[in-house]
Amino acid sequence: MRLACMAFHLHLEGKVVRVLMDKTASLFYINRQAHDIHLKAFYLLGARNERENRLSRDFSSQHEWSLHLEVAHRLFKDKPSVTKSDRKFGVARIGRTLNFILDSLDLHFFCRHSRLLGLVTLWLGVIFLAGFFHMNVNITSSYRMWRFSTKYLWPSYPQMNVMFLKTHKTASSTVMNILFRFAEKHNLTLALPAGQNYHLGYPHRFMAQFVEGFKTRGQSYNIICNHMRFNLPEVRKVMPNTTTYFSIMRNPVSLMESSYAYNKFFTPAFRRSKDVNEFLASPWTYYNMSEYRNNVHARNYMWFDFGYDNNAMDTEDYVQRVLAEIEQAFQLMLLTDYFDESMVLLKETLGWELDDVVYFKLNSRSQDTIKSMTPESKEKVKEWCSLDWKLYQHFNRTFWRRIQETIGLEKLDQEVNLLRMRQKELMELCLLDPMPIDKTKIKNKKLQPFQSGRANILGYNLKENMANETLRTCLRLITPELQYMSYLYARQFPEKNRKSTAFSLWRR
Repeated sequence: MRLACMAFHLHLEGKVVRVLMDKTASLFYINRQAHDIHLKAFYLLGARNERENRLSRDFSSQHEWSLHLEVAHRLFKDKPSVTKSDRKFGVARIGRTLNFILDSLDLHFFCRHSRLLGLVTLWLGVIFLAGFFHMNVNITSSYRMWRFSTKYLWPSYPQMNVMFLKTHKTASSTVMNILFRFAEKHNLTLALPAGQNYHLGYPHRFMAQFVEGFKTRGQSYNIICNHMRFNLPEVRKVMPNTTTYFSIMRNPVSLMESSYAYNKFFTPAFRRSKDVNEFLASPWTYYNMSEYRNNVHARNYMWFDFGYDNNAMDTEDYVQRVLAEIEQAFQLMLLTDYFDESMVLLKETLGWELDDVVYFKLNSRSQDTIKSMTPESKEKVKEWCSLDWKLYQHFNRTFWRRIQETIGLEKLDQEVNLLRMRQKELMELCLLDPMPIDKTKIKNKKLQPFQSGRANILGYNLKENMANETLRTCLRLITPELQYMSYLYARQFPEKNRKSTAFSLWRR
């Protein structure tokens, strides 16, 4: 890697070279060494390293691998200078021994260069182990540090390619607002629903064709965050290989209450019952399997959003397989119940700034529409939505484990306080009222949020006579998702008809 960079020394001098690799041993070694050129290695999952693998090969076989012969000779024959630091790791002796072996053998006789590849692997392995044992620490602490530096390595610059699975009734509209603001700030390309649609095909599984302009743009989008039923192979057709995937989950007990209120008149199982407690007392009385797609809001809502059967049998093997698949697909899982903590973790994971994740609550309900659930109903949710309950329990554990292994609880508290202080500053700057207000009290009717079911969705009034830039900042924070999407769609596709909820304040 160093020799390759030296060929471009004049162009790279004084700069940091970012190296993506799926070999943790090599990553660990590179980041511990001193170089004339500053190399910084970052971990990339092997499954997402296809493009780099193709570039490193000079033939098109799908099954055979080899190190380019000319590169190999150059690597070992040029014998780069050995520093004192190198000698500590035994590099000088290893290099001389390996050169002797290469000099005494004719590499052209090896089939597919397999022996050379084996020698190179052995060489890198010995160097890594030498460096590993050179650290005057015990094996356990070394392993923990290595695991931390690869699995949860923070990016050195803001991540621009993001896939957010917008689950239902999980504060996902607030997260969507954060992503819309970031996309507008950096002039990024959004994968928006085609035509007059507001969802990406929901409740059907996502297809790339649901995205506006996919046939001509292909894999050129930066952010996708509208409601969809997750379908990883199709999402990969739209999003670049370097995309960070994340989603958000909520305790199924409070999610059930929210879903009941919001979908009361859309969902047959809810329409037939008086309230959420009556429904949960005997759910099979109201829930009909033949109305499958119309009843997805009534059972294992998150499980369905992630692309799985919300009526599937709850068996240990099945649940563990699904959990493993979700963990493999998503790099980050947030929790509605710890939203501020989630925003801090999101900021750190994506390398964003504090103002990028500051927020005002959107799509929240008035207290008078929140139904109190009996203790029996709360326990019944865990049984009726057992797949969602196990999903939430699992990712609740991984969330806090990740916090402890990366940020730490003490720093987390500090970061959460900073976020809340900044939120308070912006609320005082922007809002006429200190809290979200009833829809009937919103002065600008074009800022009214969409209303659904029995829910009374709240909104905001802005202060008057603000400077233009302040006004735009505040508008972005309070704009409901449908209006914001309409504005961004018109901005990205000016030649197409605007989505029906036009927001006149943002017309260009």
